[in-house]
Amino acid sequence: MASFSVEDFVGNGVLKDLLPTLLEEGWDDIPTLKIMNSEDTDAMNMTRQQKDALEIRSYLHDRALLQYGDKLEASGKCLPELLSLSTGDLSSHFGMKRGHIARFMDRTGACEDPLLKSYAPLTARKMNSTVSRNNSNFKSYASVSSKKMETISSMNYDKSLEQSLADFKIKDGYIFKGIVAAGPAELRACGCVQPPPVVESVAPYSSIENISVQKLTPEYKIGLEHLVKTKTPPMKAVELWRDKPAVILCIRRPGCIMCRAEAHQLYAKKPIFDALGIRLFAVLHEHIESEVKDFWPRYWGGVVLFDRSMEFFKALGGGQLLKDKFISGFIFNPRAIANYKRAKAMGIDQNFKGEGEIKGGLFIVGRDKSGIAYQFIERNFGDWAPVAEVIDICSKLRVS
Repeated sequence: MASFSVEDFVGNGVLKDLLPTLLEEGWDDIPTLKIMNSEDTDAMNMTRQQKDALEIRSYLHDRALLQYGDKLEASGKCLPELLSLSTGDLSSHFGMKRGHIARFMDRTGACEDPLLKSYAPLTARKMNSTVSRNNSNFKSYASVSSKKMETISSMNYDKSLEQSLADFKIKDGYIFKGIVAAGPAELRACGCVQPPPVVESVAPYSSIENISVQKLTPEYKIGLEHLVKTKTPPMKAVELWRDKPAVILCIRRPGCIMCRAEAHQLYAKKPIFDALGIRLFAVLHEHIESEVKDFWPRYWGGVVLFDRSMEFFKALGGGQLLKDKFISGFIFNPRAIANYKRAKAMGIDQNFKGEGEIKGGLFIVGRDKSGIAYQFIERNFGDWAPVAEVIDICSKLRVS
């Protein structure tokens, strides 16, 4: 799986010298870089070679093949020319492995994220009203922000979700009813093992607002140190969504292949969440510094928090930790095995460090004290909250 480190993305090619300018102009993370269009690259005065490099590396990033970026870029060929090469040429000229060639030649995995592409333009009035046109940085800042805003509009989601949201009201003082979701409860070991029960009611807001969390990493930007060097003081969770709604991703184990895949596919939609005014946080219940370094920013470029008391994880389980054993919860669970294969197909590395039986999940919390709008529970190892569903809920919380 391709890293979310911009330094890894640009490699040693022609984009490397552009890093200071990209940072100054606000193109400071990979999800944002990948939505640059021709107007944006022209505004940056990119050369033809730099534009080709950006297109090649975006294509490779989507297919977890960035290790070939420097070689393909150095060939001087544009992406269409590279895609027209034979299997033999890709192998002999660039040392591409056979399985990687198949992934490279598969054009069905479009470079432009289908969720991003499916959104129609929104007005950028919000940016125009909050940034002074007399500011010398306005043009570049508004360019990035407007580009992010262009990715947002209504999407065609499952009608059952729309119906469940029919009475979803957004206004000051309203306490969200909340929606609880989880993967299917399939029988295990031919029906000999029953899946663990999950709660059917959303956690009370009071169970999460005063949770003590500690910041382990900042939000990733070009050139930032990979960890918070000085120990930050604990803070109350309510500060995370004090002025903006937040998505709280509770990670079972940062070295887990399925947890890494979930984090990666959620953070890849960062431009959408940015435009909606939604903050992204990942929460760990165990702090192993080497694991945090491996996890951030490769699989997750947002803020990483430490929940020492595991209160977020307890809230997902109705006040108790939701746990499962490896044998019954994975080996005898076809749903978990399917989840593992899905993550494995994404080319993700894994390790087995740390505690891995405490289930995770996801919360969407409204601004200030408006409550929990959505709660997803990891019933089976590797269950993900559907991204389209998460974005749909967040669109109803959008900060105007």
